[in-house]
Amino acid sequence: MPVGFNADEMQKVDEVVEKRRRIKQGERLFSSGDAFTSLYAIRTGFFKTCVASEDGREQVTGFQMAGEIIGMDGIVADHHNCNAVALEDAEVCVMPFASVEELSRELPVLQRHVHKIMSREIVRENSVMMLLGNMRAEERLAAFLLNLVQRLHARGLSQSELVLRMTREEIGSYLGLKLETVSRTFSKFSDDGIIEVKQRYVKIIDADALKKIFNSQIAY
Repeated sequence: MPVGFNADEMQKVDEVVEKRRRIKQGERLFSSGDAFTSLYAIRTGFFKTCVASEDGREQVTGFQMAGEIIGMDGIVADHHNCNAVALEDAEVCVMPFASVEELSRELPVLQRHVHKIMSREIVRENSVMMLLGNMRAEERLAAFLLNLVQRLHARGLSQSELVLRMTREEIGSYLGLKLETVSRTFSKFSDDGIIEVKQRYVKIIDADALKKIFNSQIAY
């Protein structure tokens, strides 16, 4: 939530949260086709959003972590067009969208913040399109890791260490790479001394080398 609210305004924002909802690992927060009623602020845990391709395979479209908003895909057509699945036990704050809209009209600061969140999602989607369209496997994985640590660091966590909540296969689905390619690229980064990998634990040893591989500035 944006800074700059007085006590009364903060109270109104707090009242938008209808309830907290706990989601077990592997459960869905919402499914494609569900009616859109609320946005969800992730309080704890990690999610993936995914859709089913024509041949029935799962296509991962994004990963969301604590401190981020999920569910905005439903605003356009009043129903969700993807599945949101918990990658670990999680808790979300349920914010009915009608209440968010009503309060946004009353509090311009909140309205601007909601618009910023939506804009950030658009920018992130554009970044993913760039990943899938123009980059080699090494560049895609470097950009993915840089993006994750940037978002985690913004939430007060380490800028160089992370535990991957998603599988290599899910990373591959998101980046448009085969599982073998993801595993091989992780191994190459490790052999080159850029990262240290122990199962799902990743330590970035040489962030500058990752940035050089990416060779551009990703939008977060």
